[in-house]
Amino acid sequence: MNKVRVTKSFNFETAHALYGYDGKCKNIHGHSYKLFVTVKGIPNQNQDDPKFGMVIDFGDIKSIVKSEVIDEFDHAILLNENSPHKQLGDNLMKEGHKVIFTSYQPSCENMLLDMVARISPKLPEFIQLQSLRLHETETSYAEWLAEDNL
Repeated sequence: MNKVRVTKSFNFETAHALYGYDGKCKNIHGHSYKLFVTVKGIPNQNQDDPKFGMVIDFGDIKSIVKSEVIDEFDHAILLNENSPHKQLGDNLMKEGHKVIFTSYQPSCENMLLDMVARISPKLPEFIQLQSLRLHETETSYAEWLAEDNL
């Protein structure tokens, strides 16, 4: 079958606070996130197609991830709408700040699952989302693998 995996990486800045957390991350703080998006498919075999030999154009991955993740999360603060942080977020929005209210605790793991849900349905039907890896710091990341979620 000759399936190939293709990965594109992205960088963005986001702040968050973890309500009820017992460490420093209970405070508003930010990260320089790095997201790796890996898809899987069979390279295009149509010699008359300008995308001949490609699983997917890297530009197509970029367009999807930019609209679904980067444009949304970059330079925003993520706060759990089901916590007292909702009031803080409302006040920040009144001051002109970009706030995203989540229905989840905005941990790296939950952010990653949100991104899977945003990206996966936007991919062409013949392309499978294989994995996402979200680095919160240089040495810490969460990873989602399709094979773990069959």
